Amino acid sequence: MTQKDVSRREFLAKAASGALALAAVGDWSFAAPRNRKPLNILFVTADDLDRNSLGCFGGKLKGLTPNLDKFASEGMRFERAHVNVAICMPSRIVLGTGLYGHNSGAMGFMHARPDVPSVIGLFQKAGYHLGVMGKVPHSTPRVEDKWDYQVARSELGDGRNPEIYYKKCKDFFDQCKEKKKPFYFMVNSHDPHRPFQRPGRPVRGAARPSRIYKSEDVPVPGFLPDLPGVRRELSYYCNSVRRLDDTFGKVMQALKESGFEDNTLVMFISDNGIAVPFAKCNCYLASTRTPWLVRWPGVIKPGSVDKTHFISGVDYLPTVLEAAGLPKLPRQDGKSFLPLLKGKTQAGRESVFTQIDSKAGNGYVPMRCVQNGKFGYIFNAWSSGKARYRNNNEGLCMKSMEEAAKTNPEIAARVKVFRYRTLEEFYDLENDPDCLNNLMNDPGYKQQREAFLTKMDQWMVKTNDSLLEAFRNRYDKAGLRKGLRVARRAGSGIRPIPRKR
Repeated sequence: MTQKDVSRREFLAKAASGALALAAVGDWSFAAPRNRKPLNILFVTADDLDRNSLGCFGGKLKGLTPNLDKFASEGMRFERAHVNVAICMPSRIVLGTGLYGHNSGAMGFMHARPDVPSVIGLFQKAGYHLGVMGKVPHSTPRVEDKWDYQVARSELGDGRNPEIYYKKCKDFFDQCKEKKKPFYFMVNSHDPHRPFQRPGRPVRGAARPSRIYKSEDVPVPGFLPDLPGVRRELSYYCNSVRRLDDTFGKVMQALKESGFEDNTLVMFISDNGIAVPFAKCNCYLASTRTPWLVRWPGVIKPGSVDKTHFISGVDYLPTVLEAAGLPKLPRQDGKSFLPLLKGKTQAGRESVFTQIDSKAGNGYVPMRCVQNGKFGYIFNAWSSGKARYRNNNEGLCMKSMEEAAKTNPEIAARVKVFRYRTLEEFYDLENDPDCLNNLMNDPGYKQQREAFLTKMDQWMVKTNDSLLEAFRNRYDKAGLRKGLRVARRAGSGIRPIPRKR
């Protein structure tokens, strides 16, 4: 065999090896660029946290979130970030699939279809070690998905004990060192989800927050009336927020001590807004706006703030896949915002679409919303004038409002809005972020409303939203009812998650 033949054989062998490597990447096997370590991903989530509670987002209660505020100064803060569904599990399935619920099949407390690629399967096939702490069922997109390491709420002091989070994080990082694998790690706090931390009535296993607040300490958001009972419950909520911040600080401590900090992309969000009326389980600004923070050493400039671009939960998976150097999803409703993390601009981020289909207990209350920095339009497909809305987030706040409504006409009107809504709502979000003044019938906003109705229709067509027929027939009662039946059938037959949390 001549030298020429040997060289040719070596060339073909290398070419074949390269082809196999490319095929492996196409099958989601990990192939890191030369001279670059695989990127670790740490995703930390809060449960039912109002964005405006954080000091870095202008929170009025000073010093409530010192660890998160410090973290924000080390990375990037997104002012116009949203989740797409303001309910725990549906929100997290969007994050884990890159698809809206009507495309993944998760239109409520249910898993995505088995044919939908998920964050767990994709990163596992890429050679990553996958871990989750807290909110395990809600954070597992498909029944078929299996985490390599998981710690249930019951093992975490009801998901409310910072020291246990610290210990379990250290255990996970030690596993990664032992296995010599990069990691994808989702750490979920159960704070500040109800039950809030009430003085003298601790949740079993939960730690005491590093600070306790009083009713007179707390600010009341503009979408709630300033009543004694509302203030009291918000003080309990702030206790839980403080413990969330304590937990976040311990997670960051464990990461730093692990030695992985410099090669780890860390993101923090809340899965939806605070669990009070007009926030969680709705489509208002306070429902879906989330405190999205990102730190990536060597890539993100510390102290960066993006006040321009809208990002949302459906963009999360495309972004971390691109950041890790992995292929795009075969189908995705979102778009990677990696350019934004690198300080660039990105077209097509002028608005956001959010939705509700089924809430806890499988109650069907379909809503759709489109909003930008100026206005927001909401379609309440369920609102008939007779259907009465309620959810599991009302607590002392709603009880206080209903009691005050007996003698206060303004609060009575507000309670009526919450319970029955109207078919459509339109708000000037620049001047009315609390969504108090519905402009749907104001002739001065006709042009703006028409533009948003067109946006909604185009988005529903583009994403194959099963609620489209109901939307297009919203002014015809029979057509609306038929459209609702069509949409509800489209969301049935998917495997629901057990009620146990």
